[in-house]
Parts: sequence; structure tokens; C-alpha cells
Amino acid sequence: MKNSYLILTVMISLLLSACNITSAFSTTKSAKAPPISVQLWSVREGVKQDFKGSLKRIAAMGYQGVEFAGDYGPFKNDPEGLKAFLASLNLVGSGAHVNTKIMQSEKLDETLSYLQKAGFKLVIIPIDGRAWQPNKIHSLTQDLTKWHAKAKQYGLKLAYHNHHQEFRDFKGSTFWDYIAQNTPNDLMLQLDIGWTNYSNKDPIEYVKRYPNRTIATHIKIRTQGNTGINTIIGQDNFDWTELVKTFKEHGGTEWLVIEQEEWPQGYDAFSAIEASKKGLETFITKLP
Repeated sequence: MKNSYLILTVMISLLLSACNITSAFSTTKSAKAPPISVQLWSVREGVKQDFKGSLKRIAAMGYQGVEFAGDYGPFKNDPEGLKAFLASLNLVGSGAHVNTKIMQSEKLDETLSYLQKAGFKLVIIPIDGRAWQPNKIHSLTQDLTKWHAKAKQYGLKLAYHNHHQEFRDFKGSTFWDYIAQNTPNDLMLQLDIGWTNYSNKDPIEYVKRYPNRTIATHIKIRTQGNTGINTIIGQDNFDWTELVKTFKEHGGTEWLVIEQEEWPQGYDAFSAIEASKKGLETFITKLP
């Protein structure tokens, strides 16, 4: 009798465990969209003046991640401290922009080690002037391939981020296409939607053209001084719902990163990123 009872107890326990696993899996698979992060360049003055206070404000807005732009505040020499501080706010470092000069310097290993210890998974090259120079772009793709291999040694993924210049015509397509086609397929492409639209290119087409390479994307409106365009996400006329759906189905996208470089009168940097997050979420609710 005792053995029968023991067997029954074990079977029930296993069944409940299986249900919990299935439930967790279903929740993950049914998520309407990747989590939302913010590029800290958007609030760089606030970060510079009050690093901890600024990140607390971001966490209070409901952001799940922050993408760094070279400023780690009081944790610049303390990656474990940064990781713990972010965790205390229910935030993670969704990525970090690291400039070419550092990637080419003797600080490369030190930098990648820092990011690894801080819990990052993605290191992003924010800009490189070689990317739109016909006689230099090949050297950039060679460096990206080399840095990509180095980042892998630290368990990191490497990405390159576009501006509008990468969408200039080059060899029958664009410089962006050349970069994508002359680097490894597992090197990520951080498609900046603001600059892509500004260049009159279709971001949805580019996500599909290079599947599973848009691991993190910049969500923004870029006007470059043009008037009459609202730069708060959701107050513009772009179909963000269809784009997010494309990210989910084709991009391999893990983070939607809001970057706010411009904001309308009546907003400041922090109120703008809060409004854009809410605006993006209204589109996410429309996903099936």
C-alpha cells in the first residue's frame, strides 16, 4: 500500500512539473512581442548628471532593458556591481554600443570581459565612417568579421548599427547590403528604423532579406530637422504593428530598443521616452 501511495505521489508530482513546464513554454511562445529597452543615449544628460536616479526613472516607466552608450556611471570599473544594480531595478543590459576606436585598441579584451561579467549578450558598433566609403568598406567587413570572432570568445554577439549613409547606392544595391552579405550570417544587424525610413527604404523588407539577424532594433522617428513629423512613437503614421510582427516572424528579434533623438515641444528626454514606450505598446496590443 505504501509503495502504491509513493508511486502515485511521484506520478502526480511529475505531472504537475510537466504542466508548469508547458505553461512556461506556452507563455514564452505566445508573447506578442519582444521586450522593450531604451538606448541610454536618449537621456544622456540625465545619465551623466544622475546615473542611478536616471535608471530608476526608466525602470519606473516599465522598461525591461537598457542599452548602454559608453557611460556606466559609478560602475565603470565594477561590472558585477552594474549587473546587481540593474537586477535590483528588474532591468538587464540589453546591449552596449562600443565605438570602433575601442574595438581597434588594446582595451578590446578588457571591454568584452567587462560586458560579459555585467551580464550583457550583445555588443554593437554604433557607427564607422568606412561603411559608406567604396574604397574602405571591405576593410570594415574584415574588421567586423574579426571582432565577431573575438566577441564569441566571451559569449557575446556582435552587431553593426546603421545610419542613413549605409543606404546609399553601392554595387547595384546599398552599402548596408554589402555589409550584410560580406560578414558571417550570425553577425547581427541592428536595423535603425528611423534612419532606414529616413533613407526611403522599407525596414520590413530588410528584416526579411536578412532573417534572424535583427536581434535588437532601434525604434524611432528621425526627421533630421524636417518639420511637421511627430517623433513620439504612436503619434506618427508608420505601421509599427506590421513591423513588430515581422520582427517576431523573421528577425529573430529579442529587443525593441526605443531611441529618442528628437522630441516635440512640451516634452523633455524622459517624458519623450515614456510617451514613445506607451505608444509602441498600443501597437503591440493589436498583434494577433
